[in-house]
Amino acid sequence: MDKKTLFKRTLSYIGKRRALSVCSLLLAAMSVALTLIIPVFVGRFIDALASGGADLVRPLAVIGVSALLSAACQWCMSDVNNKIACGVTKDLRDDALEKLRKLPFSYLDRTPTGDTVSRIVADADALSDGLLMCFSQLFTGALTVLVTIVFMLQMHWKVTLAVVLLTPLSMFISRFVANGTFRLFKKQAGLRADLASYTEEMIVGRNVVRAFAREDACTAAFDEKSEELRKVSGKAIFLSSLTNPTTRFLNSLVYAAVAFIGALLCFGSGGMTVGMLSTFLAYATQYTKPFNEISSVIAELQNAFACAGRIFAFLDEKEETPDAPDAPDLEAHGNVGAEKVCFAYDPSRLLIENFDLSVRPGQRIAIVGPPGCGKTTLLNLLMRFYDPDSGKMTLEGRDIRDYRRRDLRRQYGMVLQENWLEKASVLDNIKRGSPDASREEVIAAAKAARAHDFIERLPNGYDTVLEENGEGLSAGQRQLICIAAVMLCDPPMLILDEATASIDTRTELKIQAAFDELMKGRTSFIVAHRLSTIRDADFILVMNKGAIVERGTHKELLQNGGFYSKLYNAQFS
Repeated sequence: MDKKTLFKRTLSYIGKRRALSVCSLLLAAMSVALTLIIPVFVGRFIDALASGGADLVRPLAVIGVSALLSAACQWCMSDVNNKIACGVTKDLRDDALEKLRKLPFSYLDRTPTGDTVSRIVADADALSDGLLMCFSQLFTGALTVLVTIVFMLQMHWKVTLAVVLLTPLSMFISRFVANGTFRLFKKQAGLRADLASYTEEMIVGRNVVRAFAREDACTAAFDEKSEELRKVSGKAIFLSSLTNPTTRFLNSLVYAAVAFIGALLCFGSGGMTVGMLSTFLAYATQYTKPFNEISSVIAELQNAFACAGRIFAFLDEKEETPDAPDAPDLEAHGNVGAEKVCFAYDPSRLLIENFDLSVRPGQRIAIVGPPGCGKTTLLNLLMRFYDPDSGKMTLEGRDIRDYRRRDLRRQYGMVLQENWLEKASVLDNIKRGSPDASREEVIAAAKAARAHDFIERLPNGYDTVLEENGEGLSAGQRQLICIAAVMLCDPPMLILDEATASIDTRTELKIQAAFDELMKGRTSFIVAHRLSTIRDADFILVMNKGAIVERGTHKELLQNGGFYSKLYNAQFS
């Protein structure tokens, strides 16, 4: 995305606050005008003092009032500019959060969480800082330059010409620096997001890092990423900081030129008084000062535009296909099917090919196979986290794409190997899927899930507030709470993906009995690596390389002596 497009899109957000923007411009104009009036009256005061005049009070009064009014305008302008910058940032973050809700799972799978967080938080802050500097200094500086030229032309056009001819040197340097800093700041934003992603990954997986004694390796990788970011940031900051001393040097040349030419005119017949020279020197300072500020703003804007590009790229990501506006209401009974389904996460490598399935209401379907064979992918297709590349998944005889996603997913109760708990009480965590459930119903579900006893032993029982992701509980305890939540929902269909993987064998037998009760009359999909837990399934799908290589009951598959038999015997050999 080029700078022109970025500028237009940023303006579209600023345009929502036209009244504040106009107010900021008016306050900037008033502040500049009042500031530039002061040198005029300083010059008049000097001339009056040099000529022995008595009218000294009036210039001083105008200078004092102008200074106070200018300060008031600047204070109000700062407040208005803050509202504009913070408002734009808020709108961007609101749009980003809304976008996040509409993105397909494919984006969330392929994009590190830290990168997305960096775009919404850090990059939005950088854009806000750039906008604030733009409103605070760029507008004021540009107005100062224009108004100062008008004032100087009215006083003496020859001296003004000398000032204007030396000015393009500052603009040339600023343009040279801007082109270099944009590339560096863009790279800096990407490296910062990469570092944030890595940090988030290490914090979330800290137990795994310690378990495999990878602290030193992870620290070294972090140091390497941090060092690369330091080098790029150092280059960006150094290059952007060149503008200030360079423009200050050129501004000093302008000041010296004005002083030299003005002095010659004062002592010659140029018609310039000492007071006028004083005013001109003040104007020369006022005229050149904005170029320092503008050059700094331009460098900051390069960073802001680089960050804005990352935010807008996120906002332009392709959204998931919306639900059909005329989608029918769904009341599932458990007729699930698949017709010639093909799917691939990576277009170059097909994962599921020509997959067919027919499940009747109330059946228990076990799905087994080696890692990477497509078991979890099949569940993702059932829940429509992904859509098939070709073919269709059906429910009650209709393509599941005809239904609303929300209605479809409410038909399933899921217990996964990886669980997630909110920072809330145990009661609220169990009630997530059934917020209207009573306390008695929650306790009954917990008893059915064999979670009641350990919950009662917690400091406040069901009112104990858990940490994020259930920190402080064992993996098995977290799993039992999730199982209780599904039992409370009482859905028409179930998906159990290694639901008892984190539970000891004795508790697993009790949970299995609870599941047997829960699965009565419900279509259930069970993914398990411990094949002893699926002996009672109505039929077993044996998957390998994205295809069903065998299907049948546990007894039939063992008698066939095929792929399933080898998997089963390998666990008990």
